[in-house]
Amino acid sequence: MGVTNSTSGTNVHEVAEGIYRINTPVVLPDGGGFSFNQYLVVDDEPLLFHTGPRRMFPLVHEAVASVLPAARLRHVAFSHVESDECGSLNEWLAAAPNAAPLCGQIAAMVSIGDLADRAPRALADGERLSLGQRSLRWFDAPHLPHAWECGFLLDEHTRTLFCGDLFTQPGAESPALTESDILGPSEAFRRQLDYFSHTRHLDALIEKLAATEPAVLACMHGSAWRGDGGRLLRTLGESLAA
Repeated sequence: MGVTNSTSGTNVHEVAEGIYRINTPVVLPDGGGFSFNQYLVVDDEPLLFHTGPRRMFPLVHEAVASVLPAARLRHVAFSHVESDECGSLNEWLAAAPNAAPLCGQIAAMVSIGDLADRAPRALADGERLSLGQRSLRWFDAPHLPHAWECGFLLDEHTRTLFCGDLFTQPGAESPALTESDILGPSEAFRRQLDYFSHTRHLDALIEKLAATEPAVLACMHGSAWRGDGGRLLRTLGESLAA
């Protein structure tokens, strides 16, 4: 794996067994940088977590096709309703005729049941989904970091938590997988933009996620991270509470 589009710099790297990070770096108007990640889970029923923005669809499609035919996708999943999370959802449903949106029950009820061209598969808090060789589990996380319908998926086979906008790191260039500090950069970025909702259920939600003991955190912006994910999540919770 590597760069799949030399113009955009879109690239693909395996960050856990059978899990591929698709990354596109972008330059912002102020000269700074940012990145957008999607994660492809390869199994009998392949899953894409995050679609990318609608205008980024050709780049992400090209990257997925470097691993497997896009038509093989069976699940198009995301954390919450936002352009970079599910902006190209209908383009993916057109490219993968056997795929369905995969989201939490709230997202299905308030948005995706209407916005999507195909009916969603709605998961309840704690519900498991088999992709074949591996099982994924959905966790509701309302307003963490934002959006009532927010939630996350855990791949129980590799202990990879697809944690969406948690641990968002700025910058266009980043290693696909790191064991270095991501909390410092992500907290500095959060303090600039304040995109967290400050939910009063913070402690309980953080502990619910930390108790899954993830070994890999699949972040939507910046590097994926490998290490004691439970400990890092609890440290994030302490920082948010402070």
